[in-house]
Amino acid sequence: MQKVIALAGTLDTKGEDFAFVRDLIQGLGIGTLTIHTGMYKPFFEPDISNKEVAAAAGADIEKLAAGERSEATAAMAKGMEKLLPALYGEGRFDAVLSLGGSGGTSIVAPGMRALPIGVPKMIVSTLAGGDVSVYVGESDIFMYPSIVDVAGLNSISVKIYTNAAFAIAGMVRFESKAQPVKKPLIAATMFGVTTPCVTAAKEYLEKEGYEVVIFHAVGTGGRSMEALVSAGFFKGVLDITTTEWCDELFGGVLSAGPHRLEAAGRAGVPQVVSTGALDMVNFGAFETVPEKYKGRNLYKHNPTVTLMRTTAEENRALGEAIAGKLNAAAGPTALMLPLKGVSMLDKEGGAFWGAEEDKVLFDTLRKNTDGKKVEIIEMDCNINDNDFALAAAKKLLALMK
Repeated sequence: MQKVIALAGTLDTKGEDFAFVRDLIQGLGIGTLTIHTGMYKPFFEPDISNKEVAAAAGADIEKLAAGERSEATAAMAKGMEKLLPALYGEGRFDAVLSLGGSGGTSIVAPGMRALPIGVPKMIVSTLAGGDVSVYVGESDIFMYPSIVDVAGLNSISVKIYTNAAFAIAGMVRFESKAQPVKKPLIAATMFGVTTPCVTAAKEYLEKEGYEVVIFHAVGTGGRSMEALVSAGFFKGVLDITTTEWCDELFGGVLSAGPHRLEAAGRAGVPQVVSTGALDMVNFGAFETVPEKYKGRNLYKHNPTVTLMRTTAEENRALGEAIAGKLNAAAGPTALMLPLKGVSMLDKEGGAFWGAEEDKVLFDTLRKNTDGKKVEIIEMDCNINDNDFALAAAKKLLALMK
C-alpha cells in the first residue's frame, strides 16, 4: 500500500513552497494529502479545504477571514487539533509535514501534538532555532529551522525543503523489521545527580522481566511521562527524581508544570516516589541567575547550567506540594526518604550537603502525607546508595503484584 504524507499549512501565502514539496514527495512515489489552513484562496486546490478545517472547530471560514487574525488563528488551530487525528484514525496519511512562520506553526502544531507518539511529524519553521517547547509540548515533533523565511523558492529554501522532504519520506519508507520483545513497561525519572540510583533500579527491574523507560526530569521529561502514564503505557512508575517541583515553585527553568505527580495517582498506577534532586533549582548560565538569588549557594554544573541549593523554607514548600499530590493518589503509593541526602551533591562534604534543609523536607513530608494512603519508607542512606535503589525497585514490584 502506498504511503501518504500530509502537507498541512497556509496554502495561500506559502502555496509555492508547498507545491514544490508536494511535487518532490510525489516524485519519490509517495502520496500526499494537502490541507489548507490559511484564510484565503489557495495557490493550488487542496485535498482538505480551509472550510473543512474551520468547520472542525465549529467556525465559518468566511467569518474568520473577515475578523481578527488572532481569533482566526486560534480557531484554525483548534480545527487542526480535531481534524488531523481524525484523518489519521481514518488511515488517510502516515506522516505529516508543515512549512511556516509563527502563524502557520501555531496552527498546525496542536494537531501534530494530538497524533500518537511515533507518527512522523515535522515542522519546517522560522521559529525552530529558539525555544520550541510551546509547539512541541510532550510530543515528538521534529522542528527543522527554515534558515530563511518561508516565502517562496530560492537557492537556500529549496535545499532546506528538499532535505525536509527526503527526511520525512525516509521515515515512512524505511521500516525496521526488528521487533522489540514485548515486556511490561515501567516509567522512571532520572537526573544526572540521581543516575546511580535509577541505573541500579533499572537493572534490577529488567532482570525481573520489565522494560524500564527513563525520563530526564528537565520539565519536558516530566510532562512527557505524565502524558504517557495517563495514556496507559505503564504498569508502574518509579518516580525517583521529583526535582521539577523545585523549578515550578521557585522560578527555575526546568518546570514540568503544576500537574506533575498527578497522572499515576489519578490512573491508579502503582508508584514509588522519592525526593531526588529536591536540593536544587535549575537556571541557565551563571549570568542568567535572577538577581534576587545571586547571594545564594550556587553551583556551576556546566557552562550552560547553574544549580541553586534550596533553603529550609523552600523545602517546607516542596514537602507540602508533594504530599498534597500523593494524598490524592487512587492507586498503591509509597514515598521513600533517603535520610543521608537526595542527590550526588547532597551528601556529607558535598557542595549542597544540607542536613538541616533535608530535615525540614522530611519532617514536612511526614507531617503532611496521609500515612493511611501512602506508605512512608525511611532509609539511613543517600539516594544513590545501592541499597536504596534496590529497595525502591523491590517496593515497586511489590506494589504492582
